[in-house]
Amino acid sequence: MAKLRAHNLAVSLDGFGSGAGQSLQTPFGHAGTRLMEWYFPTPTFQGMTGDRERQAVDPAHEPDDVFARRSLEGIGAEIMGAGKFGPPGWQDDPEWRGWWGEEPPFHSPVIVLTHRPRPALQVGETTFQFLDTTPEAALEAAFEAAGGLDVRLGGGPTTVREFLKRGLVDMLHVVQVPILLGRGAALWTGLEGLERDYDVESTTTPSGVTHIVFTRR
Repeated sequence: MAKLRAHNLAVSLDGFGSGAGQSLQTPFGHAGTRLMEWYFPTPTFQGMTGDRERQAVDPAHEPDDVFARRSLEGIGAEIMGAGKFGPPGWQDDPEWRGWWGEEPPFHSPVIVLTHRPRPALQVGETTFQFLDTTPEAALEAAFEAAGGLDVRLGGGPTTVREFLKRGLVDMLHVVQVPILLGRGAALWTGLEGLERDYDVESTTTPSGVTHIVFTRR
């Protein structure tokens, strides 16, 4: 049976999945790149961005890559929130086509949840569909588009939190990064007792982050 999986969701020690003040220049707000510095050196990320000159991986990041590449396995579609597709206000720019240039790394249907939908957009091998709908309806559409494969819940943290509140997420991979942000988009608000519905495993890697995997019982 196909599942909904969330991978590589980095959060600070105080539970923020992005900083405050997101913009075109600062996609993660005042957090800068600190939440994702564990991910950028991995071959998985470098392969997605075409950075072939940096394929030699630091041994400290080898365990991180084991987790990172799982996000690519068995995925037929993705759901993301408006904040992942673009900076605040991207809906006002009819030319905005996402952060990823003309070759997005998804190579599959992507459903973008937004209160201001627009016609579907084909960029490279990726089709973006913009829907103003509930998490349940978005998931139904994504499963249909995925053709029997799993669906990836791509974020951001606010979107993941809404799916978690509704009990829709089968697997959640959180990467706890040892920084404090103080403000931003919180993941865990309103999710007290979430761990009771999941088996939880954690692995701390030499890069200093802790991978926490929640698998629905």
